Amino acid sequence: MADENLPSHRRDSIKSSVGNVAAHRRRQHAVTVGKERREALVRTKRLCRVGVSGDAVFSLDNDMMIDEEQSVLEVQTISAVEELKITISYQGKGAVLKRVTALRELRRLLSRSEFPPVEAALKAGAIPLLVQCLSFGSPDEQLLEAAWCLTNIAAGKPEETKALLPALPLLVAHLGEKSSLPVAEQCAWALGNVAGEGKELREILLSQGALPPLARMMLPNKGSTVRTAAWALSNLIKGPDPRAATELIKCDGVLDAIIRHLKKADEDLATEVAWIVVYLSALSNVATSMLVESNLLQLLVERLASSNSLQLLIPVLRSLGNLVAGDAHTMNFLVAGHGTKDNFIAALIKCLKSEHRVLKKEAAWVLSNIAAGSIEHKQLIYSSEAVPVLLRLLSTAPFDIRKEVAYVLGNLCVAPSEGTGRPNLILEHLVSLVGRGCLSGFVDLVRSADTEAARLGLQFMELVLRGMPNNDGPKLVEIEDGIDAMERFQFHENEDLRNMANELVDKYFGVDYGIDE
Repeated sequence: MADENLPSHRRDSIKSSVGNVAAHRRRQHAVTVGKERREALVRTKRLCRVGVSGDAVFSLDNDMMIDEEQSVLEVQTISAVEELKITISYQGKGAVLKRVTALRELRRLLSRSEFPPVEAALKAGAIPLLVQCLSFGSPDEQLLEAAWCLTNIAAGKPEETKALLPALPLLVAHLGEKSSLPVAEQCAWALGNVAGEGKELREILLSQGALPPLARMMLPNKGSTVRTAAWALSNLIKGPDPRAATELIKCDGVLDAIIRHLKKADEDLATEVAWIVVYLSALSNVATSMLVESNLLQLLVERLASSNSLQLLIPVLRSLGNLVAGDAHTMNFLVAGHGTKDNFIAALIKCLKSEHRVLKKEAAWVLSNIAAGSIEHKQLIYSSEAVPVLLRLLSTAPFDIRKEVAYVLGNLCVAPSEGTGRPNLILEHLVSLVGRGCLSGFVDLVRSADTEAARLGLQFMELVLRGMPNNDGPKLVEIEDGIDAMERFQFHENEDLRNMANELVDKYFGVDYGIDE
């Protein structure tokens, strides 16, 4: 897109695939991704209903799924906290068993409802008691139950999550190699919920050293543990500060573990690992370079082509989009050979045809960056089955998808040019696409209230007016009511759009327009 500070006669190409525009956009994607997805809360915070260990001692009993009246749960929770307080003070025979039993009852109450009675537990003073139960030297059963309680408290409202601040150092400490895997995994889950709350708590966790032990938990081939650690890490590095992402990719063995899990893991684990790649590729140039130099690209393309899981396809597609947007070498690798070209384009077409709008939008974004590349890249898309799908989406898809599709089609019609002057036309592409009915879609964008979309529509109309053979451009624009669309900007508050539209009307539809007819 053109810089809004540039005058209308110094517009850039329809869209740049690399550089500041694309890099800024992928950073925005990383920070706002949670707002765009229905399952955002599920990804950011997760209530622990079933224990991390397969041992029946730690498993949620069958009746735990039964919803209770909230008031009853609150009364029971207050009573459970009071019982826990008594057992912590008790030092006689069977003290450990009494504490574990009290913790288990509190955990059951915090796991039973879709809306756990966290507020009641906090008001009754649960946090200091749970912190005491996390003390080193405590038996694993006690540590696990305490961490489980903290996990579900952290899944609550923002102020409830922040109540865990006194527990964070011990939760981080129990990620260490001396802890049992179930305890470490449950602590990782609790920390993942805390990290998901926001930037302030992420910074606290990073300052307390949570990242390195979580990174080490990704190294083994232990599915459940790696999955939880990967999810917690994706919450911890999600930005907007890139330092955590850079620190993670520099941890010994992490890049190899990411590649290994994406290659061999089941789709659930691969999904969590792919979300790490999303944030790495969106936020850190160091991480992006390391990812590109590995064989990660091939693995992502293979996953994109072979999977039908929406949960996996979203982060895989977004990772590829980030990498394409951020690095010209990556684009060349993906679209110019090494066995990935056909699979990559075919996989993107599959996403364009999906019923899921997020896949259509992301696939169009990736294609728009490819289409803003070299002539070879443009020709690859133009000659593929993507074009008829894109043309259909331009006229039928929701607005946000139509805008992304318009970027693809617009970029197919302009050649890379030096400087900031008007882009050179690829006449064959322009004539073909206009002949197949795309102009009306761009005129509709001009009429939209979205200034970015309106600018894109005006840019494409300028290509048509300037470039169509036999001076047919003005007539074609008039047929689609393009003159009326442009005249809407005669007194528009956006000076750039106003100048663009007025210049086009004056140049192509002045007092002499139509005299010959």
